[in-house]
Amino acid sequence: MSLLTLFGACAVTIMLISYALEKRSTWWVLVFALACGASSLYGWLAGTWPFGVVEGVWALVALRRWWVVRSTHRSEQMLPGT
Repeated sequence: MSLLTLFGACAVTIMLISYALEKRSTWWVLVFALACGASSLYGWLAGTWPFGVVEGVWALVALRRWWVVRSTHRSEQMLPGT
Protein backbone atom coordinates (compact mmCIF):
# COMPACT_ATOMS: atom_id res chain seq x y z
CA MET A 1 0.00 0.00 0.00
CA SER A 2 1.44 3.37 -1.00
CA LEU A 3 1.66 6.34 1.36
CA LEU A 4 -0.87 8.19 -0.80
CA THR A 5 -3.40 5.36 -0.46
CA LEU A 6 -2.81 5.23 3.29
CA PHE A 7 -3.33 9.00 3.52
CA GLY A 8 -6.62 8.74 1.60
CA ALA A 9 -7.84 5.84 3.73
CA CYS A 10 -7.04 7.73 6.94
CA ALA A 11 -8.79 10.87 5.68
CA VAL A 12 -11.96 8.99 4.78
CA THR A 13 -11.90 7.03 8.06
CA ILE A 14 -11.62 10.25 10.07
CA MET A 15 -14.48 11.70 8.02
CA LEU A 16 -16.69 8.74 8.90
CA ILE A 17 -15.85 8.80 12.61
CA SER A 18 -16.23 12.57 12.97
CA TYR A 19 -19.53 12.54 11.06
CA ALA A 20 -20.87 9.93 13.48
CA LEU A 21 -19.78 12.04 16.48
CA GLU A 22 -20.94 15.48 15.25
CA LYS A 23 -23.88 15.62 17.68
CA ARG A 24 -21.52 15.37 20.67
CA SER A 25 -19.55 18.57 20.08
CA THR A 26 -19.14 21.38 17.60
CA TRP A 27 -15.47 20.40 17.40
CA TRP A 28 -16.40 17.17 15.61
CA VAL A 29 -18.00 19.27 12.87
CA LEU A 30 -14.67 21.06 12.46
CA VAL A 31 -12.80 17.74 12.40
CA PHE A 32 -15.20 16.55 9.70
CA ALA A 33 -14.50 19.69 7.64
CA LEU A 34 -10.74 19.24 7.97
CA ALA A 35 -11.02 15.57 7.04
CA CYS A 36 -13.03 16.55 3.95
CA GLY A 37 -10.21 18.94 3.07
CA ALA A 38 -7.66 16.14 3.49
CA SER A 39 -9.80 13.86 1.36
CA SER A 40 -9.97 16.56 -1.31
CA LEU A 41 -6.19 16.85 -1.24
CA TYR A 42 -5.97 13.08 -1.67
CA GLY A 43 -8.26 13.29 -4.70
CA TRP A 44 -6.08 15.92 -6.34
CA LEU A 45 -2.83 14.09 -5.54
CA ALA A 46 -4.24 10.79 -6.82
CA GLY A 47 -5.25 12.43 -10.10
CA THR A 48 -8.99 12.02 -9.54
CA TRP A 49 -9.86 15.69 -9.79
CA PRO A 50 -13.68 15.21 -9.72
CA PHE A 51 -13.30 13.58 -6.29
CA GLY A 52 -11.01 16.42 -5.23
CA VAL A 53 -13.55 19.03 -6.34
CA VAL A 54 -16.52 17.38 -4.62
CA GLU A 55 -14.65 16.83 -1.36
CA GLY A 56 -13.40 20.43 -1.49
CA VAL A 57 -16.99 21.65 -1.76
CA TRP A 58 -17.99 19.40 1.15
CA ALA A 59 -15.12 20.86 3.18
CA LEU A 60 -16.40 24.40 2.57
CA VAL A 61 -19.98 23.40 3.40
CA ALA A 62 -18.83 21.71 6.61
CA LEU A 63 -16.70 24.71 7.61
CA ARG A 64 -19.70 26.99 7.17
CA ARG A 65 -21.86 24.59 9.16
CA TRP A 66 -19.26 24.54 11.95
CA TRP A 67 -19.19 28.35 11.97
CA VAL A 68 -23.00 28.57 12.19
CA VAL A 69 -23.30 25.87 14.86
CA ARG A 70 -20.48 27.40 16.90
CA SER A 71 -22.00 30.88 16.68
CA THR A 72 -25.43 29.58 17.67
CA HIS A 73 -23.95 27.60 20.56
CA ARG A 74 -22.05 30.66 21.83
CA SER A 75 -25.08 32.94 21.64
CA GLU A 76 -27.16 30.40 23.59
CA GLN A 77 -24.50 30.36 26.32
CA MET A 78 -24.62 34.17 26.60
CA LEU A 79 -28.38 34.29 27.25
CA PRO A 80 -29.18 35.28 30.84
CA GLY A 81 -30.72 32.61 33.00
CA THR A 82 -29.26 29.66 31.13
